[in-house]
Amino acid sequence: MKKIYHLSSCSTNQRILKEWGKKTTGFEFQEIKETPITAVQLDEMKKLAGSYEALFSRVALKYRSLGLNQMKLTERDYKKYILQEYTFLKRPVMINDGKIFIGNAPKVISEAKASL
Repeated sequence: MKKIYHLSSCSTNQRILKEWGKKTTGFEFQEIKETPITAVQLDEMKKLAGSYEALFSRVALKYRSLGLNQMKLTERDYKKYILQEYTFLKRPVMINDGKIFIGNAPKVISEAKASL
């Protein structure tokens, strides 16, 4: 599978996708605000990532506004919040032939680019 989950209104996601450029030809792109991720898709990502927590963004604005930073979240909670609100998915997420690359950390982005 070759797929990228992203948010088109995010300038960081736009920059990263531009950096990857034509090397992502042949990938399926899913804009997560327009086409929310499904439980099946999230479960597929979790299998590759090892946990829902690895896919969860603690920098989302709603993380603090909902008081989640004051709670001890479980794997079930991470899954629930990611499915409930697209901003909780750490992005972009690239799946490239069985490998997953999550988020926008420079190391992750360079590893993802090297895999293309």
